[in-house]
Amino acid sequence: MNKTIIGKKVGMTQIFDEKGLVIPVTVIEAGPCTVTQVKTVETDGYNSIQLGYGEVKEKHVNKPLKGHFAKSKLTLKKHLREFRLDNVGEVKVGDEIKADVFEQGDKIDVQGTTKGKGFQGVIKRHGQHRGPMGHGSMYHRRPGSMGSTSTPGRVFKGKKLPGHTGCETVTIQNLDVVRVDMDKNVILVKGSVPGPKGAILKIKKSVKSA
Repeated sequence: MNKTIIGKKVGMTQIFDEKGLVIPVTVIEAGPCTVTQVKTVETDGYNSIQLGYGEVKEKHVNKPLKGHFAKSKLTLKKHLREFRLDNVGEVKVGDEIKADVFEQGDKIDVQGTTKGKGFQGVIKRHGQHRGPMGHGSMYHRRPGSMGSTSTPGRVFKGKKLPGHTGCETVTIQNLDVVRVDMDKNVILVKGSVPGPKGAILKIKKSVKSA
């Protein structure tokens, strides 16, 4: 089975390697996750598994999801994520996946939702420069000319304008697993991953690693 798991971002810190060099790492609480559904080519047209992570009270789960868990005779889970796999023959509903599915040196892809920044102007959203700050310029943080008059008489698609920033699904590829701690059920990943502290992450074996 391909290496996949759901995790929660705990935060960032730094550790030292054998040579005494500092490595910035993200601490991720990886699992434990339960296989809540197995999809196959014969039944659904493709191979995948659905993982459940985190406990939740029954009053916070709607009726369709309650029926979904009752069918597989599993306890309710707060977060559900689906992972497409090449082969699901050895996986069955109820299997538990923990942090030890990964080991030091593995290459992984981490997907999460970035921090939401709300409505932002072009300087913060697109990194544009401000205008002159003299009182007479009357042009400080505005988005700039729309660029057209009667021909073609419209704003070109893709024009960089103010708008909602962040809160997007982002995948960071080829991150290194620096350490796996089974006692605390966490993995340390070199570098940063999307989202704030507490963000739910999809972690899987890198698709582009050699």
